[in-house]
Amino acid sequence: MTRPAVTTAAPALDASFLDALRAAVGAAHVSIDDEQRRQYGMDALKKGRPADVVVHPGSPEEVSAVLAACSAHRVPVVPRGGGTGYTGGAVPTAGGVVLALDRLDRILEIDELNLLAVVECHVITGDLQRAVEAVGLFYPPDPASLATSTIGGNVAECAGGPRAFKYGVTKRYILGLEAVLASGEIIHTGGKSVKNVVGYDLTQLLTGSEGTLAVITKVIVRLIPLPPTQVTLRASFVDIGAAVAAVTNLIRARVIPSALELIDADSLEAVARQLETRALAPPGTGAILLLEVDGLEQAAREEARRVDQSCREAGATEVLVAHDQATRDELWRVRRALSTSLKVLAPLKINHDVVVPRGRVPELFALIARIRRDYRLLIPCFGHVGDGNIHVNMLLDPADEDMIARSHAAEQVLFEGVVALEGSISGEHGIGFSKLPFLHLELTPIEIDLLRRIKAAFDPLNILNPGKVFPPQTDGGAP
Repeated sequence: MTRPAVTTAAPALDASFLDALRAAVGAAHVSIDDEQRRQYGMDALKKGRPADVVVHPGSPEEVSAVLAACSAHRVPVVPRGGGTGYTGGAVPTAGGVVLALDRLDRILEIDELNLLAVVECHVITGDLQRAVEAVGLFYPPDPASLATSTIGGNVAECAGGPRAFKYGVTKRYILGLEAVLASGEIIHTGGKSVKNVVGYDLTQLLTGSEGTLAVITKVIVRLIPLPPTQVTLRASFVDIGAAVAAVTNLIRARVIPSALELIDADSLEAVARQLETRALAPPGTGAILLLEVDGLEQAAREEARRVDQSCREAGATEVLVAHDQATRDELWRVRRALSTSLKVLAPLKINHDVVVPRGRVPELFALIARIRRDYRLLIPCFGHVGDGNIHVNMLLDPADEDMIARSHAAEQVLFEGVVALEGSISGEHGIGFSKLPFLHLELTPIEIDLLRRIKAAFDPLNILNPGKVFPPQTDGGAP
């Protein structure tokens, strides 16, 4: 729907620049192959343009050399992890180099005494989770794309996921970073200490910066002890309203599940058809909550009992407990397939990750219901209802011009309504280029200008992932 921002075209990649790239990383790791350029020209949003050249550095020093060459030749460069983003954050809208970081994929250290791990940026999130759990530790951030998303990408987007209700999002687990500036200079922020108040907190500034300030090459993550007991429950309801009421009951009962996911009827039908399984809910269910509690066994069992009671008091038609690991794994496997399964309902899916304060979730669903009715759109919803982060999926026929026009109008109403509910237009996907037209709904001109000035301090030539996070200036001034 929303097209990439119009930016200054990249200069021609002349022979001397390509030679500098080959000298930096080796000729085998520099590609101008058409298929690879197309592959790295889009992310999960499925919009963009081909890269001019794809470079695969194998060390921070090689990243540094590539960025120095890009700086010298004024060539835009876009860092790329797993390419799982939904807002075009890894798309080269201004051409130039896509810096594919897939060779930086090692877990360097798991420090059981200090409860931390040191990893390169392209370590897959799920691989890190399994590695630390094997020694009784726990890395809680849990994006749905954990089988393919990378730690560096999670940090760049400040990824969330089902466990954010209890444990928080990625930024709570980042102790330090190694990063490369647009100039090629390597910096280190934070460290292995849990306390550090020396200077501004550059670690948190880079977390969520969407690759516009620096290229993250190494991450120090905080770990916690692995909870010894986990109990997964599935509660079925006749409609969304009853499921949301159950969430309210849980909060009032002071139960904090480690995961709390809401899935509506349209999403349930899509995943049942795509995966040919009714593991998430029986036919005719209007909505479900997928919940998990964890901790010491006695405490987890007591919390599970209170979850059951809260759901039944809200009108749950059924509350099931996953009594074995295989059942638990199957429930979460199907949940993680929700987003891709929606393609069975329509050829085009626009996924908006809006978020509101938990207490205003009922109002958010009332807003979505009005949008469905007023704009005659199919809008399945699911998401992390415990922290107010709901994925609002507009399903469209790209050949239907009237439907596309209605969806544009509906987007505006959705985002205006979310901000009016004291929420945000993006809870975990970031801004990229796809949400630039709506940034002014949430940030003032003063705040946007401050973002530009921070960007200029890190990247005065505006070569690092240009055209993302905030609109480019039109007066020829600083980025």
